[in-house]
Amino acid sequence: MKLRKVTAASATVFALALTATACGGNNSTGGDSGSGGGKSITVGIKFDQPGLGQKTPQGYAGFDVDVATYVAKKLGYNADQIEWKESKSGDRETMLKRGDVDFIAATYSITPERQKLVDFAGPYLLAHQDVLVRADDSKIKSPKDLNNAKLCSVTGSTSAQNVKDKLAPKAQLQPYPTYSACLPGLQNGAVDALTTDDSILAGYASQAQFKGKFKLGGFKLTNENYGIGVKKGSDLKDKINKALEDMVADGAWQKAVDKNLGPASYKNEPAPKIGDIKS
Repeated sequence: MKLRKVTAASATVFALALTATACGGNNSTGGDSGSGGGKSITVGIKFDQPGLGQKTPQGYAGFDVDVATYVAKKLGYNADQIEWKESKSGDRETMLKRGDVDFIAATYSITPERQKLVDFAGPYLLAHQDVLVRADDSKIKSPKDLNNAKLCSVTGSTSAQNVKDKLAPKAQLQPYPTYSACLPGLQNGAVDALTTDDSILAGYASQAQFKGKFKLGGFKLTNENYGIGVKKGSDLKDKINKALEDMVADGAWQKAVDKNLGPASYKNEPAPKIGDIKS
């Protein structure tokens, strides 16, 4: 009889444990529903782009970080419930397909090729390819003035080569490993300009050690429509679009632009309408 009592008690404990496990479920991430209430949401950003997405000793900072934080809040997650993951350019589609992240805000240009693989909310920023020159430069006033100029060419980027091929065939490409490495060269005259998206250039130029030393050319060589990437078919897309509209409407969007990119005198385009992708 005593043995039966112990067995019954054990069975009761076991049943309660199973019930607790079933109720708990998988709540470690936001998942595709975006309904909030889980323990965390996982967001992909760049870790190495000042002014946009950067990992610092104090945490994470930049315009993309502010946008992602606002969106996550609208989805039901506080800032301390966001798990940030580095999303390098070549990894973004794979990370979304595998479910490594719930969404990605990482200077992620919306293109027809990418739209075949993932869905995009937005756009939330219209950027343009531009050039960064020294603040006291008076020679480079248009793309054609880059002829015979020394143009920083970053390994793995096609921006400088595109300028040489299409706009300034006599530009002298100077190879550098990263955009960060270009900036001291631009400052000391080793190169005359560097080129990529104006938002990225503004972010680099906004760093404390470079404030007031560089300026954007304002050439608007291309349109780059930044969107927030989600897994194909995810219902997060519509919810994120609504959050982006709210961010623009309540003024938080412009404040984020001014805070992160304003120190470089970045003249941003008005906030784009959802679904309005400029070619």
